[in-house]
Amino acid sequence: MTHWVLILSCPDRPGIVHAVAGLLAEHGGNITESQQFGDPLSGQFFMRVQVEAVATRAELADALTALAARFEMVWNLDVVGRPVRTLVMGSTAAHCLNDLAFRQRSEGLPIEIVAVVSNHTVLAELAEFYGIAFHHVPVTAATRAQAEARLLELVQELDVELVVLGRYMQILSDNLCRELAGRAINIHHSFLPSFKGARPYAQAHARGVKLIGATAHYVTAELDEGPIIEQDVERVDHTRHVEDLMRLGQDVERRALARAVRWHAEHRVLVDGHRTIVFR
Repeated sequence: MTHWVLILSCPDRPGIVHAVAGLLAEHGGNITESQQFGDPLSGQFFMRVQVEAVATRAELADALTALAARFEMVWNLDVVGRPVRTLVMGSTAAHCLNDLAFRQRSEGLPIEIVAVVSNHTVLAELAEFYGIAFHHVPVTAATRAQAEARLLELVQELDVELVVLGRYMQILSDNLCRELAGRAINIHHSFLPSFKGARPYAQAHARGVKLIGATAHYVTAELDEGPIIEQDVERVDHTRHVEDLMRLGQDVERRALARAVRWHAEHRVLVDGHRTIVFR
């Protein structure tokens, strides 16, 4: 028996759940978890199923391909819990990398961090501590294209499935964003859509906010506009300085990012236009 996870989306219509469940039953499948959602705004249907089955991947794939043609379905099939090959990008802040690496090692976060890429060398020692290959890829206005080309080389060479921007303080080009569409997650140190761009904690302090937050979202060419996967907040008051907000915010950031990465790696996130469907 193999424990599979199937995710799919298609135009909403009667009979989808019946067809999927029937297909899995025909292949000796026992469904262990099932969630679905029909979006009345987009007219799309989304489904996530975990199933134990004796069928091989090829057998299930052939059957799903035929079903997909019938329902105009986009689908993906994977083994439950398989570690997703992940590349983490960072600059100088270490809390996101440290948290993900620790959770991978000690809490069963289903990723395998195969490399750390940074435009600085500050994170090299932390990467070495966790036994992760570190790649220093400096970025300047003149070398940005070469740096992004090197990143894509690493993504291909290491068979990377997910890129995590863990406080990587560089703006990615439109071309790179398109190359990584749907497989790059950024943590923004603000509760988007408020306080986009640079120095959000200073912006928040200037506005006297009572809640600071962090937003994990998919990377798109539009800065800080990608589909949101997870958000978290921390309550503050007028006694807090910008430095306090930054310190408290780091804890919020790592929590939101870890949940987003886990849900992505467990195939719980489906994109619905500018929004996400998250089957928790």
